[in-house]
Amino acid sequence: MHPIRVLEIPVSITPTDAVRQFRNACEKRGWEGIRLEETRVVHRWAIIMPLTNSARVLGMEIEGGDADGLSLRSWSYTPGSAGRITMVSFEIPESVDGEEWFLFLREWSDSLSRCPWKWSFWERSMIGYFSPEFRKSRRVFSSEGLN
Repeated sequence: MHPIRVLEIPVSITPTDAVRQFRNACEKRGWEGIRLEETRVVHRWAIIMPLTNSARVLGMEIEGGDADGLSLRSWSYTPGSAGRITMVSFEIPESVDGEEWFLFLREWSDSLSRCPWKWSFWERSMIGYFSPEFRKSRRVFSSEGLN
């Protein structure tokens, strides 16, 4: 196993778009990977108590080569009574971290149909306008070098 860094980010895109563009960016570099299908436990608040649900996780993991261990997992869940938040989780091995990771993340985010850290007013209103996920997303992408 390689030492890895996990980066979990709320995004404004769908899980299928996230995985599709990840696969395209990997194929451009000649990295081969396998599809992942998993489940993850998520919590949803119903009035005053949390309810536990499971979310379907889509993903891809790179096997072999320089990027061995690089993976993306993505899932959506409803944190409250309406609106859906999508999460992406990157597992970044030491061999890819640094300038290579920055270029890869930039290519991935530029290839998406919309900016992954920006939500429309309607989307924010449905989820909860002052939800901390919106700020967290912008802050994490900024700390990775994307503005």
